[in-house]
Amino acid sequence: MRLHDDIHNYYEKIVIEEIIKRQLEKSYNEDVMADFCCTVLNQLPARYIRYDVDMEFYLPQVERIQMQERVNTAIDVAISQIAKKKNLDD
Repeated sequence: MRLHDDIHNYYEKIVIEEIIKRQLEKSYNEDVMADFCCTVLNQLPARYIRYDVDMEFYLPQVERIQMQERVNTAIDVAISQIAKKKNLDD
């Protein structure tokens, strides 16, 4: 068996949406953004799905809010870690 190309972690979509919403890609170069995304996603549980539409349709509102809160917290932690690293490099 091989994993199908359509299988992905739903948290990736939420993380990307939040990065765009916060315009973080304007604050960091591509290399930092790659590390940033890894840092964020490593703090989150995996939620593998095949089709986004199924998740969006069947996911209870309470769970959707919890997922968004987890993403926001993980992004805030990653921003803090990048700031600390930058201060150490200066």
